Amino acid sequence: MSRTIRVLTGDDERPLTPSSLLVAFVIVAVLGGLVTAGLTVPALAAANVGTSVARTTFNALDNELDDVVLPQRTELYANDRAYNDDGTVANEGTLLATFYTQNRVVVPLSQISIHLQDAVIATEDKRFADHNGVDPQGMTRALVLGALGATDNQQGASTLTQQYVKNVLILAAMDKAKTDADRQAAYNQATVAHGAEGYARKLREARLAVAFEQQEGMTKDKILEHYLNIAQFGAASIYGAEAAAQFYFGISASELDYLQAATIAGITQNPMKHDPTRDPAAGEARRNTVLKLMREQGKITDDEYTLGVAKPVMDTLSIHDVPVGCTAAENKVRGAGYFCDWVSKIIVKDPAFGETAEDRAKVWAKGGLIITTSLDPRVQAIATEEVQRSVPAGDPSGVVQAMAVVEPGHTTADGTMEGGWVRALAQSTNWTATNRGIASESAINLNIAQPYYNNQGFQPGSTFKAFTLLAWLEAGHSLSDVVNGSSQTFQMGQFTSCSGKVGGPPFTMRNSPPSAGGPMTVRDATRNSVNVAFMNMATRLSLCDIMQRAADLGVVKANPKDPKGNPIRDENGGYIPVPFNDRVPVNVIGTDNTTTLAMASAFAAFASGGIFCTPVAIMRVVDTAGVDRAIPDANCHQEIEPAVANTIALAMSGVWSGTMRSVGAPRFPAAGKTGTSNNNEYTWFVGYTPRLSAAVAVSGSLTGFKSANRKVIAGKRYGVVYGSTIAGPTWKRFADRALAQGPHPGFGQGSAELIHGKQVPVPNVQGMTTEQATEVLAAAGFSVSIGAEVPAWMRAGLVAQQSPAGTATPGSIITLYLSNGLPPDDRDRRRPPGRDDPG
Repeated sequence: MSRTIRVLTGDDERPLTPSSLLVAFVIVAVLGGLVTAGLTVPALAAANVGTSVARTTFNALDNELDDVVLPQRTELYANDRAYNDDGTVANEGTLLATFYTQNRVVVPLSQISIHLQDAVIATEDKRFADHNGVDPQGMTRALVLGALGATDNQQGASTLTQQYVKNVLILAAMDKAKTDADRQAAYNQATVAHGAEGYARKLREARLAVAFEQQEGMTKDKILEHYLNIAQFGAASIYGAEAAAQFYFGISASELDYLQAATIAGITQNPMKHDPTRDPAAGEARRNTVLKLMREQGKITDDEYTLGVAKPVMDTLSIHDVPVGCTAAENKVRGAGYFCDWVSKIIVKDPAFGETAEDRAKVWAKGGLIITTSLDPRVQAIATEEVQRSVPAGDPSGVVQAMAVVEPGHTTADGTMEGGWVRALAQSTNWTATNRGIASESAINLNIAQPYYNNQGFQPGSTFKAFTLLAWLEAGHSLSDVVNGSSQTFQMGQFTSCSGKVGGPPFTMRNSPPSAGGPMTVRDATRNSVNVAFMNMATRLSLCDIMQRAADLGVVKANPKDPKGNPIRDENGGYIPVPFNDRVPVNVIGTDNTTTLAMASAFAAFASGGIFCTPVAIMRVVDTAGVDRAIPDANCHQEIEPAVANTIALAMSGVWSGTMRSVGAPRFPAAGKTGTSNNNEYTWFVGYTPRLSAAVAVSGSLTGFKSANRKVIAGKRYGVVYGSTIAGPTWKRFADRALAQGPHPGFGQGSAELIHGKQVPVPNVQGMTTEQATEVLAAAGFSVSIGAEVPAWMRAGLVAQQSPAGTATPGSIITLYLSNGLPPDDRDRRRPPGRDDPG
């Protein structure tokens, strides 16, 4: 029983049956070389083929063969790939990973062996040089076999041109599909082989083949080139001659000999059946069939045929598989899997690669991109080794460690600013595409969060004090200003947010360790990371300014959520950067979550004299035409005044005699800041030099909020864990190795006024009562702290000494030392500790 398809066109409903399609098939087969593209609906009507059939088969095909972009391999390289000025490759560099939906490398016909050209023509279309897109003999033969009930007759009718057209139509149909189900349906429709639908498809392909061959400038060589690049030559997604030659023999397509060419040419008829890596016997039999056809058509000699068929196919193969994805990167450069995976996310999420998510997905699926990343293989390997030295992958403690490394910005000779290149992302787990329950592996990228990953980030702790220091100096204060560092209770009304005074109950702030405190300079407060001192600094600033300056340097919430716990997104579901909450004063010491990459990039601005660059992972992308594509912009700019950034570097250079004193200073200029969350769940060190900025964070758990205290890590038992305990030593070991070669420039010159402050007179209050002295000093803009009692030639309770005396910076704390009423002796004739004393 014949199957009927009904097609409605206006008021005309005509059955589309195999018999009517056979008539159309004969017209194309017999008259293809004569009427070619002029085959029209009236011509078919004269042959009694229904109008609906004609319209269905031939109408609206003019744009079917627009320039097709073949999916190709995308290759990911490290930063050692280099180009000449003319765009040619100067150094191939380190190939990290390859991605593809179809493993294909498009090459011109001149780079494809003549043996493969001969083998394909002999096997698939021996009259290729003579027909005009359709082969009347082949199509007539297929019709006869079809009438006799053969099941594979339609394949035998296809010329190389028709096969090319078929593959183009499949690609076009798949490209329009949005889901896997849609893609499968599109593929089935574009490849239907039997019955009325099969004949209709064949007619459509025949019509397009004729039209394609008649395009202006089209030659047989171009058609053969198109075919040899689009055809499938292997079961493992091997497409095109070049990828096939590389896969089966480890050579280029131009180097194939006749025997290798016969193997590849034999596969394309049925890749699943004839691929010798799947079924050696079937592959060898098919190769020998090709050799027979080549001999019959004079492409090889009898001797070559005899030698060829005697050679076992498996003895000729040299399989060079091309792994797909970031496992190759992990194997090539230790720890590079996370960086590789991030780059793949950038392509499908960054607007530089397409306006919509669908556009970007197509760019990634089509491939053909040569991506040069910013990853430095040497730096990446060192970072991973040092991170996993102190916290091994799969350590029984459950503790994890992560490091992000960024190159600070700089100004080039022509005055442009560049930098922000991410040189390494390391962590104490090994990359895997999917979590498999193996303790040493994780798919979670600990260094990066939104918009690329749903990572929650880490609390930065005291490393966040850097932004209070930034706001402090930008407000005109100095490192020499004296602030109170003693534990105290703060009223919420002492703080100002973007929307005014902050409300809420009072809170008590303490230091870690608790012994730190008393009046101190801001420089000492920074060196020793004194919590209360920074909280007092914040009362003289706006929390709004502190949080915004952090955001200006890219430090925002890792995964922002609204009060109900829902992700904060824009109207299109896109990520929105959200600053730390300015109505929560304790955020001054970093209680919201951010990422190591954000912190490393922000501190890079302090290293570079105030040049901030958005961190970037991609340095160049070249497409299949050899044209540079737009890439994400680092947008390097002068975000901080150089004098301010350099003064911050000076202050943070004191960390080696402060919270990092137990670790010791490196042998080159370096600065940084330690950080510890409230219960030691997260501990940090963010350090920088003019050459590199790196943030190291340690978490008590990969998945939960757990303290790292009192655990055995890498076989060593720890007590209380601070930033200088694990993260700091990791940073120093890394920096010592990563910066072992090359110059070691120092930081720029800070501002004398920002360092020493603008000195103003301090009233002399000696001999006054505490109340009188406080009133006088307050009127002059100073605060008062009461020190220890001292012997003096005056009544007990009066001010015997003050520090500082003479001059001080505006708003400083003046410490008053009251007389104890006892006469001094020689041992007591010493001045009280001043602001310039060590300690």
